[in-house]
Amino acid sequence: MFHTGCRDFTGPVPLSLLMLIPILIVFSLFVKCTFLPQALALRPMHDVPWTLTREQFNLEVVLALKAQTTLAVIVPAKNEASTIGAVLDAISTHHGLIDELVVVNDHSSDDTGVVADHHGARVVNLSGASGKGAAMSAGLRATSSELVVFLDADVINTTTEYVPRLIQPLLEREEVQLVKGYYERPLHNMPTGGGRVNELSARPILSLLYPGLGEIKQPLAGETAGRRSTFEAVSMESSYGVEIALLIDIAHKFSVGALAQVDLGIRRHRNRPLEELRPMSAEVLRAALLRYGVELPTTE
Repeated sequence: MFHTGCRDFTGPVPLSLLMLIPILIVFSLFVKCTFLPQALALRPMHDVPWTLTREQFNLEVVLALKAQTTLAVIVPAKNEASTIGAVLDAISTHHGLIDELVVVNDHSSDDTGVVADHHGARVVNLSGASGKGAAMSAGLRATSSELVVFLDADVINTTTEYVPRLIQPLLEREEVQLVKGYYERPLHNMPTGGGRVNELSARPILSLLYPGLGEIKQPLAGETAGRRSTFEAVSMESSYGVEIALLIDIAHKFSVGALAQVDLGIRRHRNRPLEELRPMSAEVLRAALLRYGVELPTTE
């Protein structure tokens, strides 16, 4: 019996999904001949992000350098009552590391806000438009620290080292403006295969259109750190496209060499079905293409 496509760990992968990458290749060639892309304004192509392995982490150095600045940790959350408490407990281990701990409650219908408050966070209830980017912006407005770390609320194995690892590049090199976490992502009971939007949408389009950014292993990582002044210098997408938009905008403004990525080990969270990944992929591609100079058709 023949299948249209190959198989992933849970069944046939739709042929349309597999066709995404070659379609992007053809489309990018057309775009390069038609538009004046912002990508051409990126700094020299030999710039690469600074990658820190697990062996390069030094907690003592981080704690000593952190004493000279302030740090806010912001956790956007929507209906994450079952996981938010463990996330907050894990990152609160190192005394004096975090000056502001804020959970932005994005219109949750469960007890996310109550649990976050119980575990020591200041809860900001998002008003107005919903969305990850909107929650991140609200967290920025609610804090004042010089360094900012964003974390996802649905991770089930957040460790005590997430925050210090993420801020180490910012503390050690003044030129670093943005730090992304990278990790292995299991899918169901398999050791790899997670991060499907990352691997099938985000990384291919960055490799094709934005020199140097294809080196970022997890461009959509919610584990992100940066300087307040840097986040305030760029616009913040309101939707799921916020992560790739920040990456492109900050590389454009400061250079690819102003980026860093740190190894956070293995990251486990709720794996979503394919039908939920399609709109996420659309937002990611939309953010990347708009920044390249593509005028997309409007939706009614």
